[in-house]
Amino acid sequence: MKSGQKITVSCAEGDLGNVYDGLLNFEIQKIDLQNMPRTKTKIMMNCGNPEEVFDLSYIPNDGVGLARMEFIIMSYIKTHPLALLNYHDLEHEDKKLIDEVTVGYADKVQFFVDKLAQGVGMIAAAFYPKDVIVRFSDFKTNEYSNLLGGKKFEPKEENPMIGWRGASRYYNPKYSAGFALECKAMLKVRNEYGLTNLKLMIPFCRTVQEGKNVLAEMEKNGLKKGENGLQVYVMCEIPSNVILSDQFSEIFDGFSIGSND
Repeated sequence: MKSGQKITVSCAEGDLGNVYDGLLNFEIQKIDLQNMPRTKTKIMMNCGNPEEVFDLSYIPNDGVGLARMEFIIMSYIKTHPLALLNYHDLEHEDKKLIDEVTVGYADKVQFFVDKLAQGVGMIAAAFYPKDVIVRFSDFKTNEYSNLLGGKKFEPKEENPMIGWRGASRYYNPKYSAGFALECKAMLKVRNEYGLTNLKLMIPFCRTVQEGKNVLAEMEKNGLKKGENGLQVYVMCEIPSNVILSDQFSEIFDGFSIGSND
């Protein structure tokens, strides 16, 4: 390109940008979203990136059907929750990396709670008062290991997809302290921020008893189902969720179908 040369830059293909020689003809189409007919079925969104939600909220919608905590943890926190809880026992190199991420926080645990609450709170605020269903973290063991300080706290599994993940972690003594931080963050969003449109969802819940264990763990950390209008859903993604759906429906407020599975 030379100074004074006329070119056309197009980003019409989304992530891919094209540069053309000369000024190409183009037209602008404007759609008035206010006059679009609404569907009888409620259309809810999937989203996880807090930076996108205020733009997304202007698209006609009925709320958020699934927001994954994993995106917020990977993008903004980057650290294994148990590494923050056991910060003083970590190797020097791990501490150094965590210090870079948690700048301004002497209390490393509070960093996790604040950042997670801010991320989820942004999503809930963007769509308020519509329902926003946020799923508790569903990292597999290999994914947890890749978080800062994670290798110290994770076992190696042959098949992490059906291993120690989802509900089975939340009440397990080896991880329950980490789940407690997620609960504290969600409590902050609902009680401190006042975003009671936030609903919560449990992933990969193998048995009805496991569901009861998780609800008890949540209540222990201040998140009691039904209190202040709190609803708790469960992902329907493994055979037992279907076969025992009548029993699961007695302890949870709703299902979300994990269509990939």
